[in-house]
Parts: sequence; structure tokens; C-alpha cells
Amino acid sequence: MITVSGQEYTFEDLKPFVTGPHKVRVTREVKSSIQLSRRVLENQIRSGKTIYGVNTGFGALSQKHIDEKDQMQLQLNLVRSHSAGVGKPFEPDVTRAILFLKLINFCQGYSGVRWDVVALLRDFINHDMLPVIPSKGSVGASGDLAPLSHMTLALIGEGEVLFNNRPISSSNAYKKTGLNPLTLKAKEGLALVNGTQVSTALAVNGLIKMRNLLITADLVSAISVEATLSSRNVFNPILHRLKKHPGQIQSAKNVWNILNKSDIVKSHENCDRVQDPYSFRCIPHVHGACRETFESVKRVINNEINSVSDNPLVMWESQMVYNSGHFHAEPVGQAADMLSIAAVELGGISERRVYRMMDGENMGVAPFLAGSPGVESGYMIAQITAAALASENKTWAFPASVDSITTENGQEDFVSMAPIAGRKLLSIIDNLENILAIELLVATHLLDLRRPLKSSPVTKAVRDAVRRVIPFNSRDRVLSPEIAKAVELIQNEKIISAVNSKIKLN
Repeated sequence: MITVSGQEYTFEDLKPFVTGPHKVRVTREVKSSIQLSRRVLENQIRSGKTIYGVNTGFGALSQKHIDEKDQMQLQLNLVRSHSAGVGKPFEPDVTRAILFLKLINFCQGYSGVRWDVVALLRDFINHDMLPVIPSKGSVGASGDLAPLSHMTLALIGEGEVLFNNRPISSSNAYKKTGLNPLTLKAKEGLALVNGTQVSTALAVNGLIKMRNLLITADLVSAISVEATLSSRNVFNPILHRLKKHPGQIQSAKNVWNILNKSDIVKSHENCDRVQDPYSFRCIPHVHGACRETFESVKRVINNEINSVSDNPLVMWESQMVYNSGHFHAEPVGQAADMLSIAAVELGGISERRVYRMMDGENMGVAPFLAGSPGVESGYMIAQITAAALASENKTWAFPASVDSITTENGQEDFVSMAPIAGRKLLSIIDNLENILAIELLVATHLLDLRRPLKSSPVTKAVRDAVRRVIPFNSRDRVLSPEIAKAVELIQNEKIISAVNSKIKLN
């Protein structure tokens, strides 16, 4: 149970929603601030003040006055007309995050919605009633209009929800849960469809996944260093203190400590190899840069999580209603694009290490680590798969946030494209997980070929975790199932948990 009491959140606080259903409660103090905000709005409406989206049309139609008798219909029409999304629906992890982000946005008390709206969002979360939200159709400017409209459809008893892991009509879900759909009052449709919650939910998912992958990349790359008989000395923390990048220092420390007490490392201390390729020697520099980017993106997204992002804003302190552009997701779009670049680089350098391990002769093993080279191909095509994924990621790395297109008859003339940046980010991360899985398979296989020399206690723990689900096999076989199992080990953080008792990786 997460209690919403006006506190600030980080992306990590949303991890329970990403991993599965979770329950929330809202304190009385927060409820009071929501009710106060609503009273301020209602007082402004009664005073006859012109308020955007309450007694005016929307966007380019904002100069159109709306009579009082039509104002509730205005909100309903907004939700229906803006539900124009297309494409595959968001996965439950994204949708749960969207609902929670919208909830805490309203709980700050600057949106002017009734408590009924917040209570129903809470109930949707607690019953794991997940609106079916098409993933495409937002440019991330006047809020994530189309996807949030589909979310709102479910709140008013229209559209579909995912309930008990299957899509059903929202009206049917209300019958099953005993809840009642929302009747929209002044401003509430607008408040629900305005906001950056979809873009932010995508970025939050990206951060959660990337935090795991940054540590996993250090761990898997250390196995590659050990298995290829590359130098451990280049990761000595003493060297990396000379560069003032905290991410690089941490990554070097991780690899250095992972390879401690390795007999394989000791076996070639006096070899004649002068330097290793960049994909091994410069692991801290590349992985570290990705870590630095992650920290920057984390700061931006944490700020957005705790921001009010709808319009207009009901300022209860001054008893006034103001227009602004807080729904513009430019910070989120740029941040997602930056994290995408970091993910592309992690995958790119991982694939290069896999490529190096295919040249078996320079490492005293068969080419492609094949059992019988020529008759068998070993990991030849696994490397090509990694190469394909790395190159595909590069084509997705062009930042979505540098694009814009004019909409709403020129009213929305500069947009963020943050939802596109967020969706690209998750696609890139999906490829990255597969690339790292391939490196994990290849590196642990090569590690086994170094026997009877003993690997470090940490890399042995990873190797053992892999072998529990993917037995060693020197013969050609279908590799796709093994890659899928390795991906699952990475996604479930079992690779990291396998070494937690031996080493603390950050």
C-alpha cells in the first residue's frame, strides 16, 4: 500500500506499479486540498470569469463562448472527440504508471477537479482496472491528449479496460467491481486529458529498466574481460580517479572488484599482449558516460513526476485561475532521447565484445566458439543478431524531441514529441536486453572453455545462475530459446541477485 500524503516521489517509487498490481490510499489532508481547489474554481465560474476549457472551446476554438447549459456536454464531447488514438495498446506496466501519475498530479491540489475524480482513479488502481490505451496519437504538447482521452473513456464508463488479464467493456468492469462511472463536471474532462503522464510513464519505465541494465552491463562485460584473457589492470580505481566522471569511476570499480581473486586473470599476468581493443579497455569510459546520462535523465523525470502538468491552473493561495503551458513535455522528450542514446551505446559496445569473441584463434579457442568448426557454426549468427539489433537501435537513436509539427490550426505550433521519444526508448531497451543476453551466453560459454582455471567468485556465481537454466552445450543447436532465457535472467534481475551476497554493485 502506497500512501499519498503530499510527499515527493522518485521513479523508483513507481517500480511496484511497473512490476504488478499495487494499492494506494490518499490521506484526508490531501483530500482537503483537492476540495479547496475545487471551491476556488467554482467561485471563479460563478463570478462570470472566462476560464479556458470551462466556458470556452478548446485549442483553436478557445475564442468560442460556451453557455452554462452546455458546459457539462463540453467536457464529455472533449473526451469522446479526443479519443482518436491508434496502434497497439500500452502494456499494463505503462498503464499502471499513467494512472498513478495522474492521481498524484491531482493530489497536489492545483487542478480544480472534484474529489470524486481522484477517488475513482484510486479505485481503478486498487482494482487493477487498466484502461485500454492505444499507444500512438500524441505529439506531447497540449498534454498527451489522445491516450489520456482513452484513459478517461474508461472513467466515464465507455471504452475498454484490461481486467483480470483480459479486455472487457468498462461498463462490465463497473458491474463486477461495484464502482460507478464518473459524470464529468466543469474542467474535469480537460484536466484528465491534459498532462504529461503518458510521456512520463514511458520514461519512468525506461529508467527502471536502464538502472538494472547499467549494472548488468558492468557484470556481463567483466565476464567477457575475464574469458577473453583481457587485462584487469586497466580497471584499477587508482587510474580512474584521474578522470573526474563519477560514472566512469563507479564502472571501473565494479569491473575491478568483480574480477578479484580470478585464477584466469592471474594466468596471463605476464603475457605479451600490450593493449586490448577499446570495447574492453574503455568499458568504464563508455559505461560511465551512460551512467552520467542516466543520472541527468533521472533528475529531469523525478522533477516531472512531482510537477503539476495540466491547464488551466487553480491557484488556491491567490484564489485565481491561470493559463500556462505546463502540459508541454519538452523536458521529458529530451530526457527520453538522451537515455535512448545511452542505451544505444551500451548495446553497441556489448555487440563489439561479442564480435571479438568470435575470433577464437587469438584466444586459443575455436572460431565462433564452435565445437567442430566448419561442420558447426557456433555463435556465428548470434553475433549477427546482436549486430542487427545494435544497428537497428542506431536508426532509432535520432532524437524525436528535435522534431515538431503544427497542430490545432496553429495554436499548438511547437510540440515535444515526448511520447514518440518514450516509445522509441522502450524499443531500444528491448533490443539492448537481447544484445546483453547474447554477450552473457557467449562470455559464459568461453568462460567454461577456460577450465580447469577458476574464474572469480563473482563471475562464477553468474555462470552458475546461467547454467541452472541454460546447460553448457558445445554442439550446434537452436539458440533463440537460450537467448530468451538469458533475457529473462536479466529482466528479472537474477544476474545481479546471483552476486549480491559476494559483492555490492552500484
